[in-house]
Amino acid sequence: MIDISVNAQYIEKRSNPVRSYYFFSYHITIQNKGERPVQLLSRYWHITDGGGKTEDIRGPGVVGEQPKLKPGESFEYTSFCPLSTPMGFMEGSYQMVDDMGRKFDAIIEPFRLLAPQVLN
Repeated sequence: MIDISVNAQYIEKRSNPVRSYYFFSYHITIQNKGERPVQLLSRYWHITDGGGKTEDIRGPGVVGEQPKLKPGESFEYTSFCPLSTPMGFMEGSYQMVDDMGRKFDAIIEPFRLLAPQVLN
């Protein structure tokens, strides 16, 4: 079993609301809670902005790596997502493979990207 936790933050210094540019970072922790070693092969993201516009992103690995995780090990990384609205959502999956060659998807539950001005 793969456990995925996400912490998303609005990056005010890199945002420009006057130009409808909102910059977010997200920190991901991927933990192998299973009994077999696994490797992350690829990623899939489905991004939805506050206006309902969607974008799908696919690619090998994460931040240039395809980490291998033994049971109990974790891998952490931070990446970024610009939006044209002050709020949106991301969700997706990582394609994983275990040491027996079996591929499976580790689901990334939806998480919110939210600029502070939306709360006011």
